[in-house]
Parts: sequence; structure tokens; C-alpha cells
Amino acid sequence: MPTLKEGANRSFATPIPHMGEPDWSKVSQIPINESDEPLVPLGLAPLPIKVFPVYAKQGVPGAVDECYVRETTYRRLLQVARSLPDGMGLVVLDGWRPWRVQQYLFDTLYESLRAHHSDLSEAELTVRTREFVSVPSRSQQAPSPHLTGGAVDVTLCDADGITLDMGTLFDEAVSESHTVSLEEIEVPTERQRIARDNRRLLYNAMAAQGFTNLPSEWWHYDCGDQLWAYHSGQPAARYGPAELETVEDRWRKQL
Repeated sequence: MPTLKEGANRSFATPIPHMGEPDWSKVSQIPINESDEPLVPLGLAPLPIKVFPVYAKQGVPGAVDECYVRETTYRRLLQVARSLPDGMGLVVLDGWRPWRVQQYLFDTLYESLRAHHSDLSEAELTVRTREFVSVPSRSQQAPSPHLTGGAVDVTLCDADGITLDMGTLFDEAVSESHTVSLEEIEVPTERQRIARDNRRLLYNAMAAQGFTNLPSEWWHYDCGDQLWAYHSGQPAARYGPAELETVEDRWRKQL
């Protein structure tokens, strides 16, 4: 069984505070002071980080078979992984996300909700969809969080690489996926208690390195983007939309 490092037990077990859903109209108005940090591949990161680019594995059109993040985000994720209890690892499921993938995920969830909730208006369907997938945007002033390279989807695993129980599956669009949902259960079952404690561990380890959490998704964390600035009270974001530079792109610059 994983063991907690000295002094970590209390901080990792701290209950997750309740956070309201973001006001996206305010999020989009936060200025971006672009840092121009490069996107770097997490596949090069040492243990205890593990990378599983979930959308590429699922065959989502346009998904890349790697998880890229901005350099500061990369280094902070390493610090998170190194702070975890012995025998645990941090699994990165997604980072920088091409706009095409964002559009696919939004449309897929929207259509699924419409098929199951024919009574909802288009506006209501958009609100429900946005609970779990940000509206696709390539705007320089208000990009989708994952397009910046500052947003990451993460979970925890044991020493054998088996992901820990977090109460719901990654990307499961249900209310139980809200980060604090298990905190609100007065008498949790043993499984709910374990999942709650795993969420606490992930949340507190990420928060200690400056990440903020999207309240509707226990797996989504931000660093440097507008959502991070909104939740942390920063006057400006550091990351705007980013593009993945290929080897061909670099050759063209040298010509």
C-alpha cells in the first residue's frame, strides 16, 4: 500500500472546498499577457508521471498521441507527482488540445444530451454541455482552456499503473463527477470514502503547486490560462491559444 510522506497526511486529507461554477462571461474578459512559453511533451517526463493520451487512444479525430503542456505547467506537474505518497503516480490524460478535438467533444456531448433530453431547449443543451466541455474557441482573447496548453486532465495511479477509484470515470458527464460531490455525502459507503479521499489527495497536491480546479470535473486543472486567473484571482492570464510547432514548421523558419 502507498505510504504518505512525512507531514503530507494532514494536508492531503483536507476536505475539498466548495467552488461555484465559473462565470464564463467574466472568464473571457480576463486579459492575456502571453508568456510565449513553448509547448513541451510530457512523454519525456520522468516517473512518477505517466502519460496516457486518452483521446488518441479512443480514436478521436484530430487527437495527438502525446500530451503537450506549457513549460511552467510541465514543471509544476513534476512537482505534484514528486509530492505524492510513495507508490503513487500522476497520470496525465490530456493537455494541449487541438481545436478540432474540442469541437468534436462538444458536438458529441451536445448530441448525446439532446437524444436523451428532448425537452431541453438549445440554450439549455448548451449550458448542460458546457458543464463538462468548454465551448470551442480559437479566439486570441478567449480561447478554450485546453487550447492554451495550461489546462490538464489528470488522475492518480498505484505503483502498478492501475488508476485509483475517483468515484466516476474520466469524462463521465454526471453530477457525481463534480469535484465536491463526494464531500456532500453525510454517510459515505466504503467505496465512496476511498474515492473521496483519492479526490482530496489529487486536489490538494495540485493546489499546492498553484493549479486551480474546474468544479464540475474532478480531473480538470488549470495553470496560467484564463480559468486559472479567474479562480485564483489573478489580474491576467499567462497563456493564450497555442499551436503545436512541427519539425517542418521549424525548418520553414530557418529558410
